[in-house]
Amino acid sequence: MICLDTNLLVYAHRSGTAEHGAAQQAIETACAARDGCGIALPTVSEFFSLVTHSTASGRPSTADEARRFIAALEEDGGLCVFTPGPAFAARLLQTAVDLGLSGARIFDLQIALCALDGGATELWSHNQHFVKVPGLRVHDPLAKHHDH
Repeated sequence: MICLDTNLLVYAHRSGTAEHGAAQQAIETACAARDGCGIALPTVSEFFSLVTHSTASGRPSTADEARRFIAALEEDGGLCVFTPGPAFAARLLQTAVDLGLSGARIFDLQIALCALDGGATELWSHNQHFVKVPGLRVHDPLAKHHDH
């Protein structure tokens, strides 16, 4: 199963971004994958925060536009939302210690752990520095040379 990172959703939602078309295509490909795809619960709030923020490029999305975008992916694309499993906070913090993470990298880690809890085996992101977690392959579907 594929987990989509926030940046792909933002690019697909924002028609003015250079990555818009490629992100839309990547999301369609992921949603059509045999094992399906989803997003981590923290991605929902991160997406909402980014696209509705007053400094968002172009015009900020309304709360309802952001809600409808995610709802359409769930209803039309079959996207599921991965939620944290048992003892999530302790696992998050221990994994951060084990991986030597600090600062804002904890946000990638919480997305990765939710993805793993939901059964994802790969995470698609246009972030070359997304945290690497055992059991979750990171793939950039917008890279010129695909790695699979």
